[in-house]
Formats: sequence, C-alpha cells, structure tokens
Amino acid sequence: MRTVYAYLLVSLDGYHADADGGVDWFTTDDELERYSAAQGDAIDTIVMGRRTFELMASYWPTPEAYRDDPVVAGFMNDLPKIVPSRTLTAHPWGPTEFVADDVVGRLRALKSGPGKDVAVFGSSTLVASLLPTGILDELRVVVQPVVLGSGRRFLDGAGGTALERIAVREFAGGSTLLTYRPVVDQG
Repeated sequence: MRTVYAYLLVSLDGYHADADGGVDWFTTDDELERYSAAQGDAIDTIVMGRRTFELMASYWPTPEAYRDDPVVAGFMNDLPKIVPSRTLTAHPWGPTEFVADDVVGRLRALKSGPGKDVAVFGSSTLVASLLPTGILDELRVVVQPVVLGSGRRFLDGAGGTALERIAVREFAGGSTLLTYRPVVDQG
C-alpha cells in the first residue's frame, strides 16, 4: 500500500502563510534543498489545494524555476497532480485532475493501488480537512526559524487529531523537520 503524506512549512508562531497569503518568508539551505529534491524520487502523484495549486502553477513552469531548481521543477511539472476544487475544472499546468467531490475516496483509491508515495504539498486547509479522515499516513512539517506575528493559521480547523512523533531532523539553516503519524482512533 502506498503512503500518503503531507509536507508543509510553518513559521515558529504557527502560520503557513503571511497576512497577504505569501510564503516569501520561507528560507532554505543546501541540506533542506537536497531533502526537498529527493522527495521527487519517492512520489508519483502530487496533491494540492486550489490556492496552493494556483501559486505553484505561477512559478514551477517558468524558466526561472528550471534555472533555480531544475530537479524540483522537473517533478513538479511532470508528475500527475490532483487538486480538490469546485471552481477549477481545467488548467494548462498539467497533468492535473480536478476533484470536486469525495476527495478522500479518490485518495483512498489511489492509496490502495500500485505506485510510489503520494505527497500533499502545502495546502494547510486541505491537510486540516484530511487529518481526521485517516487518509494521511504522515505529516511532515518544516518549522522555520521566523516569527510572522500574523497570517494564515497552520492547520486551522483540523480538530482534535492526535499525532505521534516519529522523527525529528534539524537542518543547518535553522529549520526543523518534524514527522508525525496520525493516531487512528480504535474506539
């Protein structure tokens, strides 16, 4: 069975985007870049919420993206994407499948089939809605050494999902990757 994991960035004070919805505050280093690029070898499908999809679609297909990070640009542009959306039905950044209803059912079918892992990139609102469903196997959170003071709250609306920490990794630039497994309620 495939692993479905979420990979998100968060400020130290719990925001996934600044007050304007931007992520320009995110910093990286060579080690974190290598980790991010290596994810492309382990996945064959990317899932993103609509806002994240539109943000990524404005950057990854550009010559600048290929110049700055050709490995990540390659898999971001080439791998199939699934985007839960009731407003988008088509977009030139492909290959993309838009799912208006039963996102969990679509991911469950994907998870039970053959293939590599499935990554939900960014999309804090989507991840918050998926956490209580049991479809996510891991939550990988990169905590950035920055305090934003305001913005979009990280995993707002996720409810009372318990998590078990399974790994901690520190990066040279000051970021910390926290990996959690959702605890499935057996009751």
